[in-house]
Amino acid sequence: MDVRLMFGGLMNGRRVFGEPGPGRGRSSAMAMILVMMFSLLGGLLLPAMPASAQGETTPPAPAVIQATTVEQARAELEKWKADVATIAGQVEAGGSDDAHLVDMKGRADGIAADAAAANTKLRTRLDQIKTRLDALGEPPADGQPPEASMVTEERARLTAERAEVNAIAGEVESIATNAAQISNNITAVRRALFAATLFKRTEVSAQTLGDASSAFVTEVTNLSNAFSSWTGFVWSYKRLPMFGAVMLSIMAGLLFLVGGYRFFGSRMDRRAFTGEPSYLRRLSVAFWSTMVQSLSLFLFLATSAFFLDNFNVLRSDIAPILFGAMAILGFVYFVSRLSYAIFAPTQPEWRLLKVSNRGAHTLSSAVLLMALVNGLDYLFGTISETLYSPLIVTVAKSFVASIIIGIILLTVSFLRPMIGEGQDYETGNQRLPRWLVILLRVGGLILIGACLTGYVGLARFLATQIVATGAVLATMYIGILSGKAISRQGAFAESLAGRYLARRFGLGPVALDQAGLAAGLGIYVVALAFGVPLILFSWGFQPGDIESWAYRLLTGITVGNASISLIGLFGGVLVFAIGYIITRWFQKWLDNNVMARGQVDAGVRNSVKTGIGYLGIAVAAIFGVSSAGLNLSSLALVASALSVGIGFGLQNIVSNFVSGLILLVERPFKVGDWVVTGTTEGTVKRLSVRATEIETFRGQSIIVPNSEFINSSVGNWTHRNRIMRAEIPVSVAYDSDPQQVMDILLELVRAQPPVLRNPEPHVEFLRFGDFSLDFELRFHLADLSTGLGVKNALRIAILQRFREEGIDIPFPQRNLNIHVEGDANPQMMAALLSEEGDKAMAAHTGAASPVAGTPPEKDAGKAGDRIVAEPKTVAKVAGKDN
Repeated sequence: MDVRLMFGGLMNGRRVFGEPGPGRGRSSAMAMILVMMFSLLGGLLLPAMPASAQGETTPPAPAVIQATTVEQARAELEKWKADVATIAGQVEAGGSDDAHLVDMKGRADGIAADAAAANTKLRTRLDQIKTRLDALGEPPADGQPPEASMVTEERARLTAERAEVNAIAGEVESIATNAAQISNNITAVRRALFAATLFKRTEVSAQTLGDASSAFVTEVTNLSNAFSSWTGFVWSYKRLPMFGAVMLSIMAGLLFLVGGYRFFGSRMDRRAFTGEPSYLRRLSVAFWSTMVQSLSLFLFLATSAFFLDNFNVLRSDIAPILFGAMAILGFVYFVSRLSYAIFAPTQPEWRLLKVSNRGAHTLSSAVLLMALVNGLDYLFGTISETLYSPLIVTVAKSFVASIIIGIILLTVSFLRPMIGEGQDYETGNQRLPRWLVILLRVGGLILIGACLTGYVGLARFLATQIVATGAVLATMYIGILSGKAISRQGAFAESLAGRYLARRFGLGPVALDQAGLAAGLGIYVVALAFGVPLILFSWGFQPGDIESWAYRLLTGITVGNASISLIGLFGGVLVFAIGYIITRWFQKWLDNNVMARGQVDAGVRNSVKTGIGYLGIAVAAIFGVSSAGLNLSSLALVASALSVGIGFGLQNIVSNFVSGLILLVERPFKVGDWVVTGTTEGTVKRLSVRATEIETFRGQSIIVPNSEFINSSVGNWTHRNRIMRAEIPVSVAYDSDPQQVMDILLELVRAQPPVLRNPEPHVEFLRFGDFSLDFELRFHLADLSTGLGVKNALRIAILQRFREEGIDIPFPQRNLNIHVEGDANPQMMAALLSEEGDKAMAAHTGAASPVAGTPPEKDAGKAGDRIVAEPKTVAKVAGKDN
């Protein structure tokens, strides 16, 4: 996807979604209503038309033919043919320049991609033509009525266009196939050249080395003469440009150095820390000191090369040598900083490996020596290539360099630098791990054996990978360990960055842990972005290869018939994120500025906010998918196949979702309402499209699916208002005056401020109870949330006033009849009388004696009655009913 086209489409979208002008909103709304009415009318009338009338209708108007696709393909076709022929001729002519081969492969891949895209557009046009021809139908047969001339002309024109498009599509497809074949041939050529370079055997003998020594002496003389003549030329004619280039390079170097220490000095300077450094701090200092200092030198060398080249002070025979020397200097410096960060020869407390002081010095020197030997090998090779020295000189230099690196590897494998149990930095003398010893010895023997057998190119390549790739992998490993260490829980909070964020923004432990995860991920990205390209370069890949891979990765990954673009996906995610942010901002703005000033009810505000939120997210998702360039039509078949299963499996979720939409529109309750459904009663806290959160009066949150509110009865105490009728039952003794009681109750309830005067409070005389006269005080409150407080205050006031007025509030009593046969147990009667006292009365009689002729079973439940119910010894105890 072209980035300019993508952003151009986003910018042009402002004209499509522009603000309406004066009076435009009303007219557009009316037009929309009219369109909907006519559409509905047409939908109702069309099915009622007779079949004959429908058959006489003319076919739909043909689609607009976009000839630009065919014209563009025809215009590009000749150019593609010429470019493919040129690239094919260059490949057949041969060539050993890998960079030129990479360039040709990139051109061939570009032609293949463009031709494939054009072929796709042509096939789309063919499908449109076929659809239109099918709609027109076959021409009438002999004996049938003739068709309209316009239809005949259109069929002929479409048939001719189909033939033309078919021809062009065939040629374009052939061009794409040829370009892809050429690209594959170039890849095969590069592989063959790489294998031939590695496995080319050179005869190594005393005479060969002697000839190389003589040629080397001549090369040194030629190099000295070249530099002498160049320095004389610069001093005579390019003195001022040379001085300017050097000064600008020095200023750039100081800028990079000062800037690096200004921004990263606290992370890479060991003198800034005191005490025993933690493992995380050691890793962080090692990684950032290596990265920042090496990058500072690389930038300085790059700017120096840029200024020297642009000031025209370098000759063609000096520039490659000087640039090569700068590259080798940067590489050796990078390895030296890395070895110093890992081994820390003079600061054992900052050492990343458990090696002794002597072992740290030895290993650091061995690594630096291998890097220096390998770098000088490539520098001397550049000099020989620039000065057109004999090939045997380059072979001899690589032979010596590879032998030296092999000897160093074998020597290191016999060292004892590790610290064992009970040893310290001074006394450590344990061997290296066995696997590392085997690896070093095998590598050293392979290098020496390859050189002695004549495979010097292979030995040079392996030596370079051991030094360069090993250094890069070590740096990446340190970076990954740093990211892993800083991502641990609580680790980021103890770092300098974590303490600064906590002090500056007041972040808590959870936020700092999340920031630590983000920081660890960022370190992973930096380590991989730094290391992977360098490793690919060291293995012989060209910048064009990496650019081609990156372009394919970002612009199109083909999975079957689907193409996925990372740039498109990123653009879609970005568009969705922007839409989501705008939706949230508009929600807050509408709620805090429009609805809050309009004193809109809280439930209405919540419903509007929720609806706008879901609508905005849906619109943002649609625009995001469109911006990502995803072809959803390819998922239609899968979606249709899964729709039935999803319908059965997610029917409850869909039911809750639709119920939530109904609740948002009808609003039978809103946030803050007091609702009752089933066994759940409480206050609505949140209303979403799937479920509703209700908080009970005990503080428990209950998530109720929305379908329960639609399919069952729901009570809402605050649906229309918050007015509530409250009742307080009151019971008094039978000897109380009912009118006095009613007057007292009305007086007390009218003294309560929350009680409404309209409807007026009143007292109901409910019944003659078993023990009391029962009344009920009824009154209305403006806000039901004050009900408990008002009821408590009224109950206290009623109790105090009744006590002042001498009105008793009775309590239920219990009659206990104890039957004793004759005089057989006088001790029990005496104990009972002594325990109950005045509450108990024992009657010893021989016959029943009802009170005032009332049946005993009727009066037995009244308080205070003394009844002898049976012709036996009876003890009656009256007590409070528990």
